[in-house]
Amino acid sequence: MALVTKKIYDSGFQFFTLKTLQDILQIKKEATFYSVLKRLLKNGVLLKIERDKYLLKNGKANNFSLANFLYKPSYVSFESALNIYGILSQFPQETTSATPRKTKEKIINGRIFSFTHLKKSLFWGYEKKKDFLIALPEKAFLDQLYLASKGLKSNNLDEYDLSFVNQAKVKRLIKKFPKTRQFKSIVEKVKEFLN
Repeated sequence: MALVTKKIYDSGFQFFTLKTLQDILQIKKEATFYSVLKRLLKNGVLLKIERDKYLLKNGKANNFSLANFLYKPSYVSFESALNIYGILSQFPQETTSATPRKTKEKIINGRIFSFTHLKKSLFWGYEKKKDFLIALPEKAFLDQLYLASKGLKSNNLDEYDLSFVNQAKVKRLIKKFPKTRQFKSIVEKVKEFLN
């Protein structure tokens, strides 16, 4: 068992699917593999977070990496990203992400992870930081405004510190969003704040 545990820790991974575990442990026989997996869970090496998804129990995984792992494809955006960049000072109670898949909420170890649907044509404007995908500051801000225009997020511009966003980039990226009446009306208000 010690050798198996060492392989898990030496892999450098924090999160595992069944396939990843099978690749790392190189156990071909299914019954043997599931027996080893059961022992890894019982001995507290791994924690099952949902079907076919496991977490290194004493690992240093952060919530953003976990969010990306839980629901793919997704990137951290909205309140979580805005808070990280200093644009929104309030610390969100949940980890918020954008996804082209359907909207979903998951609770892992008492922490809420929300994944909000954005149409595929808006699934861009993110980058990899450390080991997770996160929206650029301007895209996170526009994602938030877009959902606010649909009545799905709050839109209190007084709460935002827009000194952390590149105004020219915001103006350039706005052009890639659908020009609905509601979105245009929010954009007009934002322009007043940006000037």
